[in-house]
Amino acid sequence: MMLRHISMLLFCCAVLVLASATSAAERPNIIIILSDDMGFSDLGCYGGEIHTPNLDRLASEGLRFTQFYNCARCCPSRACLLSGLYPHQAGVGHMTEDRHLEGYQGELGPHCVTIAQVVGPAGYSTYMAGKWHVTRNTAPGKPDYDWPMQRGFQHCYSTLIGAGSFFDPARLVRDNTFISPFNDPQYTPKQAYYYTDAIAGNACRYIDQHCQSDRDKPFFMYVAFTAAHWPMQAPAEEIAKYKGKYDGGYEPIRRARFERLKQMGLINPKWDLSPQAEDWSRVRDKQWEARCMEVYAAMVDRMDQGIGRIVETLSHNGKLDNTLLLFMEDNGGNYEPMGRNGRGQRQAQPSLPPLPADYIQPDMIPKQTRDGWPVLQGSGVLPGTADTYIAYGRGWGNVSNTPFREYKHFVHEGGISTPLIVHWPAHVKQHGALVQQPAHLVDLMATCIDLAGAEYPRTHGNNEITPMQGRSLVTAFDGKPIDRDAIYWEHEGNRAIRQGKWKLVAKYPSGKWELYDMEADRTEMHDLSAQNAQEAEQLRLKWEAWAGRTHVLPWPWTPPYGQKEPVIGSDQKHFELKSGDNLPAPRAPRLTGQVVLISAEVLKTGEGVIVAQGGSAVGFSLYVKEGQLCFAVRSHDELTIAESKEALPLMPFQVEARLAADGTMTLRVNGKEVGSAHAMGSIDRAPRDGLQVGRDSNGAVGPYQAPFAFQGQIGKVSIDVGS
Repeated sequence: MMLRHISMLLFCCAVLVLASATSAAERPNIIIILSDDMGFSDLGCYGGEIHTPNLDRLASEGLRFTQFYNCARCCPSRACLLSGLYPHQAGVGHMTEDRHLEGYQGELGPHCVTIAQVVGPAGYSTYMAGKWHVTRNTAPGKPDYDWPMQRGFQHCYSTLIGAGSFFDPARLVRDNTFISPFNDPQYTPKQAYYYTDAIAGNACRYIDQHCQSDRDKPFFMYVAFTAAHWPMQAPAEEIAKYKGKYDGGYEPIRRARFERLKQMGLINPKWDLSPQAEDWSRVRDKQWEARCMEVYAAMVDRMDQGIGRIVETLSHNGKLDNTLLLFMEDNGGNYEPMGRNGRGQRQAQPSLPPLPADYIQPDMIPKQTRDGWPVLQGSGVLPGTADTYIAYGRGWGNVSNTPFREYKHFVHEGGISTPLIVHWPAHVKQHGALVQQPAHLVDLMATCIDLAGAEYPRTHGNNEITPMQGRSLVTAFDGKPIDRDAIYWEHEGNRAIRQGKWKLVAKYPSGKWELYDMEADRTEMHDLSAQNAQEAEQLRLKWEAWAGRTHVLPWPWTPPYGQKEPVIGSDQKHFELKSGDNLPAPRAPRLTGQVVLISAEVLKTGEGVIVAQGGSAVGFSLYVKEGQLCFAVRSHDELTIAESKEALPLMPFQVEARLAADGTMTLRVNGKEVGSAHAMGSIDRAPRDGLQVGRDSNGAVGPYQAPFAFQGQIGKVSIDVGS
């Protein structure tokens, strides 16, 4: 009898072990692929003209989400994706600077864990390739506690910072060691080194190694491409494929994308197309501007090829069928003017010593290429090569975000709405189906836990872990509704809440709440806040309660939400000034949210500041540097410079600089426009520094050393402000 019981017990144990092994074998591999600074309509399968056959295939064999959301900027989106928390709860409410508030530590905080830290203990191998950008410590000799290896990944090939040359990436590490791409024995490409290729190549290498050593274990992999973030750089053969594609300018591409989106069923045909941001007829150097988009398209194309190699590697190893592939983007198309001001000029030959193979690139913007060419910016050189560092600009960012409003940084749809492609042959059988439910990066942790059979921890080490905020998307994969109350956003004072069909959204600095019906008007063209005041108020109160409990408040760069900024500056609208005038902040122009027009007589030209107000945080400066007239605006933590494209007159001349409400900056000499740029809106807060004519006495507004006194002679200066 005893022998019978023992036999039965052994049989039951064997069954349990077999069931457990079967369950583990059935758990899918999970690969999250994230691209950088791309818009809703760039991919072919989302209406774009860029050649993306591999992603198009994944979409045709899987699912496309039509309302998938991110967090409007690279660092917050990555923190949210990795942690399953809203960015401020993870400590990355802004970027990787410490603003000494719990929600703005600039790195993953102690009260969050990453997906890798959760699925690893459940039996998953974990790998990472690409951009990390959720740590403050990015230099040799700094602590590495927030690097990928210390956040749950067993192996990584990663750039720690947010951007860099694609031909010589900065702050590159393999596991915990800084490396140079040019003496790395573990990755030796046959062609010239290109970071997009290297990310895909190392991802494939990890898959191959895993299948050789841990084939029976599932794996989780995070692949974070830096394409198509500035600088616009790509191999010459990719750029050549798009030669002439964008010569017609912005409007034809936007219109074509808009029509394809409607035909694909990705948007409602009744929605209006948002306004076009730029006028192609006013573009001075159309060849240069078209080239920017040609290179951008080439970068996306090359990334798609890398994703194709990852898929091929999975197939070769017999892992494609039970691998969940998720492709998404970290924010909408970018309108930042990086490298677009001024004019660069190539030299006839390299002017700097070559860099050795073991040189570790420290700079986001390298000073030179490996073979000694200075790195150039401005419209004098066509972007694409290793010696250029240029963004594609607001006009093309607007194209990327077709049909939506706004860009990266903002929480209108253009900043936060991007694709999600789901490919999982073993489970997803509705090939090519569209998922209309709203979903968010915050949902990826819950999705991975659901599929991995993992347990989200209450504590990690000695720290309590904040409960995850997302919902598993597996229900949506099966065509069932996601059980959720609302989705929330905040970035740089831009804020929103989405509940059902309603979205309440506000753009900093005006702070005015707008209400949109996402079913009838997802392009946010018809504000219904006045007609539905009660609905707007209820959503506002819900957003404020969320902001209070998730460390959004207090904001580090403004007064606490709901309080007015202290009034700084004079009510006066017109100022007549002369050389040597020095107005303290209370008597200087009140700049916040204002159109600003500056006029000045230059009686004798020279280097230095003509007039400046503010300092290194916020303000404006009109100055001459290296013989070039410049108008600098600091706002929203960004410096934007409009530079004259023409030599200054030798005789006395009149200068006019204007900052418009939408951030358009124009520079005129004797009534003729000589330069322009686009800041991130009007000046967003009051400078604490005053105004000076002929010098910049306090913190420097522009890229010069204060006080940078004017060496020529200034006549009358006038400033007009007005909304």
